[in-house]
Amino acid sequence: MKSINILYILRFLTNIILFHYLLFSCTKTVEDGVSVELKPVYQTLERVIGKRAAEFELVLSDNSYEEFVEIEVVDNKPIIKASSTVALSYGTYHYLKSVHALQFSWEGKHIALPENWPDFLKTKLTVPFLHRQYLNVCAFGYTTPWWNWQRWEQEIDWMALHGINMPTAMEGQEAVYLKLWQEMGLEKDTIVNYFAGPAFLPWHRMGNINGYGGPLPINFIEQKSDLQKKILNRMRKLGMKPVVPAFSGYVPKGIKKEFPDAKITQLKSWNEGMEGTFLLDPTDPLFNKIGKRFIELYNEMYGQADFYLADSFNEMKPPVTPENKKELLAKYGEAVYKPIASAAPGATWVMQGWLFGHDREFWDNPSVKAFLSKVPNDSIIIQDFGNDRYPDVWKDAEAYVGKQWTYGYVHNYGGSNPVYGDFDFYNEEYKKLVDNPQTGSLVGYGVLPEGLNNNSVIYEYLYDLPWTKEGLNWNTWIDNYSQARYGKSNDKILKAWDLLKDGLFSTRYWSPRWWKDDAGAYLFFKRPTTDIVTFEGHPSELTYIPQATKLLLENVESPQKDSLLIYDAIDATRHYVSIKIDSLLTETVKAYQNKDFAKGDSVLNKIEFIATKLDKLIGYQPFNNVNYWLQSAYDLGQTEEESWFYVQNARTQITIWGGTTLKDYASKSWQGMYKDFYLLRWKMLFTELKENILSGKQFDIAATQAKIKTWEQDWCKQKEIPAHISSENPVEDMLELFEELEK
Repeated sequence: MKSINILYILRFLTNIILFHYLLFSCTKTVEDGVSVELKPVYQTLERVIGKRAAEFELVLSDNSYEEFVEIEVVDNKPIIKASSTVALSYGTYHYLKSVHALQFSWEGKHIALPENWPDFLKTKLTVPFLHRQYLNVCAFGYTTPWWNWQRWEQEIDWMALHGINMPTAMEGQEAVYLKLWQEMGLEKDTIVNYFAGPAFLPWHRMGNINGYGGPLPINFIEQKSDLQKKILNRMRKLGMKPVVPAFSGYVPKGIKKEFPDAKITQLKSWNEGMEGTFLLDPTDPLFNKIGKRFIELYNEMYGQADFYLADSFNEMKPPVTPENKKELLAKYGEAVYKPIASAAPGATWVMQGWLFGHDREFWDNPSVKAFLSKVPNDSIIIQDFGNDRYPDVWKDAEAYVGKQWTYGYVHNYGGSNPVYGDFDFYNEEYKKLVDNPQTGSLVGYGVLPEGLNNNSVIYEYLYDLPWTKEGLNWNTWIDNYSQARYGKSNDKILKAWDLLKDGLFSTRYWSPRWWKDDAGAYLFFKRPTTDIVTFEGHPSELTYIPQATKLLLENVESPQKDSLLIYDAIDATRHYVSIKIDSLLTETVKAYQNKDFAKGDSVLNKIEFIATKLDKLIGYQPFNNVNYWLQSAYDLGQTEEESWFYVQNARTQITIWGGTTLKDYASKSWQGMYKDFYLLRWKMLFTELKENILSGKQFDIAATQAKIKTWEQDWCKQKEIPAHISSENPVEDMLELFEELEK
């Protein structure tokens, strides 16, 4: 990448020399004929495709100063040569996809290994980014809180095959803080009450909330500590350099009692109804003491890392005045950096750049410069990953004035799973990025989603993109993707994907959308109201979706053989039908308000039929059901009390968490939500509306919403895990839904 600073180059070359010295001298051993460095790559491949992984010849280069992979087939033997173990993993997957032998996604994999490995034109791929980043800190609340090692192992395999070498790894830090705060004089009960509940820990870690959804069970802390050791061990063996936590300045309220002279400020509430959190002043000596001790304890538990993440002001206003703003921001930046430099020499402070886009008024260019001013250029990486929502922040910040930074996207917000993305946008932005001479010390690229298990085609595309020089050719890429994913590609499938590209995947962010200040991908997912927002329309051509879906379905030979093709058709269907339900909701409101009760009842009955049928259809998708989410939460508990506590956390997060602002933010297009949550709320509203109009009373929307809110809270307290229901004839059900909507 152009204009990488000289200090970074020298550091990178030094690391290369040291790595290869260790690789080919003191650490070079052979086990079962495979070097220790290569064995984890073979093991990953074997977990994915089985014993035939041994037929690959993997070669780790010892003389390259660029990240590359070289692929060829000689005498029926695939030979993958690369500059790193992660590049080797990506190279094997690239070959397998190219010969249509494998497609590996969250929802499943398609494997069609040939009897003999096909010839392959010798190909060399390079990537202009030292780091390929992955995972938002919020994903550890919206997706992973209930994951066990088996699920994490699958995810790390996915990361390796997609060339990711800089994953975020946030599990297990509460064990460190528990020990730290006890050393500082706090009682264990005080600390576990200070922590948020399992589903809300990311926002506690970033200083947004304290105690919400808690207290945090000691068993959870210990389980996650053991899990983090396995996660880090596997990541490191595969050649990844995980980003782990550091201290960002937030402290328990009780610290003031132990250190009465400490300069601590209670910040304004992050969201309505939540207590403001407590931030230690950067000039207080206690800041460095706590920050250094945290990393010392962390390293004792988990080993020293290369990258430590700390975010002091995620969606929070720094406690500064116009008079001291620049001076104090500089001290905050220095205060976060110093403990890392002291306790982990040679490590790099990583911070999310989200705040710079989220509040551009506060974070003008002088403020960004001030915050970063006392940190050496090669000792920090800013993760600028909001480019699908807040484009060009890095340009406004002058490429972070010599500091290292990474470019990327959030894509997914809240773990909510509407079907969207923008292939053309990603491709064009990538080409402009690599051709731009003003990118400064740009060292990384990737996606940091808040939630996983959705829109896997987008992630496949985005992690192929940086291994190209001139972007991706859509026609070539989608043909190869279809062959690998479905085991077939033809004119109908390609036509379907062209239509889906225009009908679904031409939206870089949820805009325009059915919400204002609160969230929810669809109007149907919002807390019901008669004050339905004016909707400016969808950016995609929705009429293409039924046509595309029917073309895909014409290629279904059997549910067993074509499960991924059916999965993709359901994705398109659920998005289209959800939007149609939104339109029907507005129609129902208008009908009742106009006292056309017959029409209102008729449209409401149609909504109920469609929503119920769609609910069952979505059950065909393995992760898109309430049962999976709640059962995973229940299974993590070591006692009945713990299990049901986790279930309540899980129920709360996908519905009412965050109060006025965030309610329904993590709403899900899941089986069990359409029929048993969203539909029931709307029926409550329409029942009240109709009764009030019939009796001649003024409709009190506030009173009705208060009743709905009480019902939501009761729903979250249920000690029940709904059954997983799935469609037995998904193709027929999709066609019937389209037919119903065409009436």
